[in-house]
Amino acid sequence: MITLTRTDSSNPDFMALVKLLDAYLAEKDGQAHEYYNQFNTIDMLKNVVVGYENDIPVTCGAIKEFDSDTMEVKRMFTKPEFRGNGLASGVLSELEDWAAELGYEKCILETGKRQVEAVALYKKKGYATIPNYAQYIGIENSVCFEKVLK
Repeated sequence: MITLTRTDSSNPDFMALVKLLDAYLAEKDGQAHEYYNQFNTIDMLKNVVVGYENDIPVTCGAIKEFDSDTMEVKRMFTKPEFRGNGLASGVLSELEDWAAELGYEKCILETGKRQVEAVALYKKKGYATIPNYAQYIGIENSVCFEKVLK
């Protein structure tokens, strides 16, 4: 059974999962990883969710304010051996609920086109493709999404 915990980016389990995420993305993104990595710092993230299976951290995600009515989803990751079990969907739902509780109207995010599992997850969870925003404008490998929260 998965237990989801709301925390912040100082959580050591979150930091350990992010190291695994960064290694995964470095492999997937190749030379483009350095460009993306500059936008993925985790210091000062106030809204982090870590998922535990039998007290072992296996999945995570975060949100950070993009503007006064929008949270940006960041640092979504599930250990490979735990994928395909709905864990990322659970983390994403928890992040969306948290954003709504804080009064935000929508969530946005960016992922790489090579992260086909991530693209499929966001579409399945009701995210619509939007034009690339901010630092992702003109970046061919990026795909951006938005979801209006209820």
